[in-house]
Amino acid sequence: MAAEPEPRPLDFLSFVDHAISHTAGALPQADLDAMRLVLTLHRVTNALVYDLESSVHRPRGLSWPGFRVLFVLWHAGPAEAKRVAELSGMSRAAVSALVNTLERDGLVSRRQADHDRRAVRLSLTPAGNDAIIGTFEAHNRREQAWAGTLTDDERGRLVELLEKLMEGADLVAAKRRV
Repeated sequence: MAAEPEPRPLDFLSFVDHAISHTAGALPQADLDAMRLVLTLHRVTNALVYDLESSVHRPRGLSWPGFRVLFVLWHAGPAEAKRVAELSGMSRAAVSALVNTLERDGLVSRRQADHDRRAVRLSLTPAGNDAIIGTFEAHNRREQAWAGTLTDDERGRLVELLEKLMEGADLVAAKRRV
């Protein structure tokens, strides 16, 4: 009798196949295609964010959330903290805590909003502007490396599909951070 081959050790990406196979046996009614889509999307996103944060942001003294706040302020200009939270996909509490660090590091300034004394308006400082530009140049080089694994047509199609998925979030009443 031939010995069964040793199962392949699980790793970050092969875990998806393992989870699908296990779920198929335990819950035959499960939509395995939907499961594979969400698991794969989540894992690729996590791998991409980890790569960007560890190879680009952390060496420049930023966290991924810190980069997101600076990026929003760079593109949206001075904005209230709640608007920065909305545009960055972060909670208001997370932005508030993060701004303490960014302000201490001289990258962001805050002042009371003119129309509401409780609201805080955030702005990039000149050092913050320099930091986001320098960081984004390196960030974009990593984006190019990741995107370079796809053809131009594949990139376009993937973006279309991801945008469709985001539009569908409204249809399924997906919860969002506020």
